[in-house]
Amino acid sequence: MATPLSDTPLSPLKTVAVIGLGTMGTGIAEVLARAGREVVGIDVSEAQAAKAVAALESSTSRAVERGRITERERGDVLARFRTFTDLRAAADADLVIEVTPESYEIKLRVFRELDSIVRPETVLATGTNALSVTRLAADSARPERVLGLHFFNPAPAMKLVEIVSCVLTAPQAVAAVTDLAIELGKEPVAVGDRPGFVADGLLFGYLNQAAAMYEAKYASREDIDAAMRLGCGLPMGPLALLDLIGVDTARTVLEAMYAASHDRLHAPAPILKQLSEAGLTGRKSGRGFYTYEEPGSATVVRDVLTPLSDGPAVPGRTVRSVGVAGSGTMASGIAEVFAKAGYGVVLAARSEEKAQAAKARIGKSLSRSVDKGRMTVEAAAETLDRITPAGSYDAFADVDLALEAVAEDLEVKRQLFATFDKVCKPGAILATTTSSLPVVACARATSRPQDVIGMHFFNPAPAMKLVEVVRTVLTADDVHATVRELCTAVRKHPVDCGDRAGFIVNALLFPYLNNAVKMVQEHYASLDEIDAAMRLGGGYPMGPFELLDVVGLDVSLAIERVLHREFRDPGLAPAPLLEHLVAAGCLGRKTGRGFREYAKR
Repeated sequence: MATPLSDTPLSPLKTVAVIGLGTMGTGIAEVLARAGREVVGIDVSEAQAAKAVAALESSTSRAVERGRITERERGDVLARFRTFTDLRAAADADLVIEVTPESYEIKLRVFRELDSIVRPETVLATGTNALSVTRLAADSARPERVLGLHFFNPAPAMKLVEIVSCVLTAPQAVAAVTDLAIELGKEPVAVGDRPGFVADGLLFGYLNQAAAMYEAKYASREDIDAAMRLGCGLPMGPLALLDLIGVDTARTVLEAMYAASHDRLHAPAPILKQLSEAGLTGRKSGRGFYTYEEPGSATVVRDVLTPLSDGPAVPGRTVRSVGVAGSGTMASGIAEVFAKAGYGVVLAARSEEKAQAAKARIGKSLSRSVDKGRMTVEAAAETLDRITPAGSYDAFADVDLALEAVAEDLEVKRQLFATFDKVCKPGAILATTTSSLPVVACARATSRPQDVIGMHFFNPAPAMKLVEVVRTVLTADDVHATVRELCTAVRKHPVDCGDRAGFIVNALLFPYLNNAVKMVQEHYASLDEIDAAMRLGGGYPMGPFELLDVVGLDVSLAIERVLHREFRDPGLAPAPLLEHLVAAGCLGRKTGRGFREYAKR
């Protein structure tokens, strides 16, 4: 039996063995070698070990070219990395990190062999992101020295490291590995043992929903990915990310998550099984959701699913003038977008004063653009001159497109569309900017439902590039073609989707936010740990709680309720903690308190 860890002082983690020299193992080895550690790389394949050495030679060569390290430092890094094909090479390691395939059988076999090879005080870490660290520890002869050390890909660039302890892990082992992570320039987050931990626990549910959305033919792969990049500021779309991670790996992670949670949101979408079993596992095989130039390439090439770049099959209608209904931030932002693009804009509100105030807000926005050198004083003046404020919707009599950006209340919108129907000329397109309500309900309030469509802009409209173009079952083809052309004319990126709750972005974003709230509610991780994990490990511009407080907890709750009502999935039920905060009037930044407290302005 191993000596209790409390009786055996831990050696400094100077020599580290990395078992498994795939992409992740090679990246971890590079991080360690660059930080001055002696690295023993072990892989059953000599070819893979050689490939890892070549990858390190290549990356350090680029670092020299960019002036980040000297040639001498490069030589030192390369000298610190030695490769082997036999586990016995790990005999003198202070820390062993296994990064073998996500299989209990493989990992357990490695850990059992290591028990008879390494020193009593050696810490054993698994790089799993899906399997139970507790199970691996319990099967080891030294359970108190086993923990999880989850790096993110690419390991040299990504700052986050999740350090996973279980009920068997000794605090000294966690402390030693945490200190190492800090010395490596990483930001460690301590988490408990459950499938996916923090970052992947939130990320893979979102990826799974995106795969299911694509499988249901709700939107194209290109539109789903563009929507999440442009609407949420993510570095990659979900389907491209699944190809990078590996479709088979994602399926394994989700199977483990579902086994633990029994949440339908974690049940792998059938398309993941179909692609995996066909060998279409993503970039590594050359084909997954997309087709790549060759296996391992990041270059996407055309295939039968790639949309044609030809113009619309149906000619659109002529749009020269636009009416925008509303006086809030979204209405004034959309009016600014159209005016900047050269369109005449009628900005109508419930009173002349509100319309004038909205135009004044646009004037301030344009002045800021002038101050930042983004436009000239003359261009700003011309843009503002194109906007005509009005205190009545009768001013929409001659517009070619009437677009509402009023309160997210279906009855208010239906009444407004009935007004549009009376005052707008025949052939005018009637559009709603709703983010969650049924567009067809607005259409049915008119005598011309074929002319009604959704144009979901994102806030702030002048800056955000995405517009979700929402067709109902009644929308005419030429209306759809016109709106897509119009989005391009005002320098926005249109994505097509059907008329169902959440469209693309909110249907994928808000369940992820809701699951983050559940993590805090279950005391699995803190607000700060979760926000850090998603920014550093997922590349999100904001953590989920930062974003919830910005959006508004009341707005977020309303959208969650709409999604739950539409899809009837228990996993979409709003987290009780979110409901309690809203009931208490803690709505986020706008009230000075949400998940966090804010200084009063």
